[in-house]
Amino acid sequence: MKITLKAYAAVLAQLCKFRISVAVALTTFTGYLMSHGELSRGIVFPFLGVFLLASAASALNQVQEAKTDLLMTRTKNRPLPSGRITRREAIRWVFLLALAGIFLLWFFNGWIAAFLGALTFLWYNGIYTPLKRVSAFAAVPGGVVGALPPVIGWVSGGGSLFDPAAIALGLFFFIGQVPHFWILLLKYGEEYELAGLKSLTTELSHLQIRRITFMWIAATSVSAFLLPGFYFFNYKSSVYLLWVLSAALVLVFIRLVIPSVQTVRLSSSFVIINLYYFLIMILFCMDVLIKYF
Repeated sequence: MKITLKAYAAVLAQLCKFRISVAVALTTFTGYLMSHGELSRGIVFPFLGVFLLASAASALNQVQEAKTDLLMTRTKNRPLPSGRITRREAIRWVFLLALAGIFLLWFFNGWIAAFLGALTFLWYNGIYTPLKRVSAFAAVPGGVVGALPPVIGWVSGGGSLFDPAAIALGLFFFIGQVPHFWILLLKYGEEYELAGLKSLTTELSHLQIRRITFMWIAATSVSAFLLPGFYFFNYKSSVYLLWVLSAALVLVFIRLVIPSVQTVRLSSSFVIINLYYFLIMILFCMDVLIKYF
């Protein structure tokens, strides 16, 4: 049966998780702006390079977990388990996108950016993905995947890899990856168990997972509060807004640790933490871009 170009593009977008890949690339965009201090055409290349690598990593992840995805309601309709694309074809896209992403980073931004891009790819698919079958705490080392893209942007913008501001920025995104995953776990833990993946739901009670998740959310807020100590913001209002958003994040999620609160709207919680990161990235970018208005 022939497939239209539009339908194939939709399959590819789902295989590569384009929406998530764009979100990852936006952290690179943010890191570049913070390091470079101004908007320039050079920002396109690290953004596109990381987007391609994130797309390749997502596609390879689905190749690695095709049998597992088939066992879970949430993932059984993905391109590979549903048969809308073959394993061989998916692997071809993985190689094409990964090589293109690494080449772009190397050619336009240097070997450090390319190395960090390759490391992110290898960490996600070579360490984090297999580790999910071994440890219920795989999300913690998996947080490295969230930390590296903004640092790639920082280095691509001309900053030093060992600049304390770059390390603080990476730490901020690293910490936020963990509660991001564990909120999903609270909602889909039983499916993970049925698929043979290690889940905290077999080790801890629902309330204990909620408490640990809140601790990581609070740590995310604290790391944001500390960022002005490492990175010079152009406007004091940016610092104040950063603190307000981070304090609000803790207040919104404080109900996770209240025993009397039996149910938590996990879908909205997932949206809220994603919205927080999106607003923080906008804040970082506007602190640089506001001079153009």
